[in-house]
Amino acid sequence: MATTNDLKNGMVLKIDNQLWQVVEFQHVKPGKGPAFVRTKLKNVLSGKNVDKTFNAGVKVETATVDRRDMQYLYNDGSDFIFMDLDTYEQLPVSAEVVGDAKNYMLENSNAIVAMHEGAVLFIELPASVVLEVTYTEPGLQGDRSNSGTKPATVETGYELQVPLFLEQGTKIKVDTRTGEYINRA
Repeated sequence: MATTNDLKNGMVLKIDNQLWQVVEFQHVKPGKGPAFVRTKLKNVLSGKNVDKTFNAGVKVETATVDRRDMQYLYNDGSDFIFMDLDTYEQLPVSAEVVGDAKNYMLENSNAIVAMHEGAVLFIELPASVVLEVTYTEPGLQGDRSNSGTKPATVETGYELQVPLFLEQGTKIKVDTRTGEYINRA
C-alpha cells in the first residue's frame, strides 16, 4: 500500500482488481478546498487510458511488478523470445504483449520486461534506438510539397517520415515513444 503522495510515473496500481500504470500525475492544491491528485492511468492489459482523480493522502494498492533486464533474441512467428541476462533463461512473449515495441527491437538488443505473478505485462524500451534506413526514395531538391519529409523504411520493417536529405543506408535515431525521427546517428 502507498498513498497518492507516493505516486511516480511508471508505478503500477491495483484498482478494482485491474492493473493500471501511472502515465502522468499532478498534485493540485486549489486555493479553496482540499488538495487532490489528478492522474492519467493506462490499463496494463488492454492499453486503455483513463483520467482519475484521488484525494491527497488516500491509500492506493500497488502491484508488485518485477522488472528484469532481458535481451531480445528472435521472433519464432507467434512469440518473441527474450533471454534473462542473469539466469540465461529464455522467455516467450506474445506479439500482443510486445505491441508496437516490435517496430524498434533488433535481435540481441536489450529491453526491460515487466512481470506480475509470472505473467508478462509489458516491454519497456530505451527512449530512443538507432536503426538503419533500408529503403527510401531519393529526395528532390526544392520539393516542399510535403513539408520537407518523405517516407522511409528501417531495418525492422517500420515506416516513418524522415527529412528529404536522408539516403538509404543512413543510421537514424528514432523515438520509441512516438515513433518519430529524432536525428542522424
